Amino acid sequence: MCRNIRPLFNFDPPATDDEIHGAALQFVRKISGFNAPSKANAEAFGTAVDEVAAAARRLVDALVTTAPTRNREAVAAEARARAALRFGR
Repeated sequence: MCRNIRPLFNFDPPATDDEIHGAALQFVRKISGFNAPSKANAEAFGTAVDEVAAAARRLVDALVTTAPTRNREAVAAEARARAALRFGR
C-alpha cells in the first residue's frame, strides 16, 4: 500500500475533494507505475484519477460508524510523534 494514502473516513471536518483527489492520484500512480504519464497516456491517466476519486467519494460518503469522529490535528500530531521517534528528530 502506498504510504501517502491516509484514511479519509470518520474525520471532523470530513475529507475534502482535494484530499480524495490526492489519494486517487497516489493510487493511480502506484498501480500504473507512472509518477507523471507521457503525453500518450495523459488522458487515460487523468480519466483513471477522476474515476477513482469519484468512487472514493461515494465510498467515504456511504460509510457509517458508531465510533466518535477523529480530530485531524490530533491524528497528525500522533503521526509527527511517531516520525520523531522513528527518524530521531
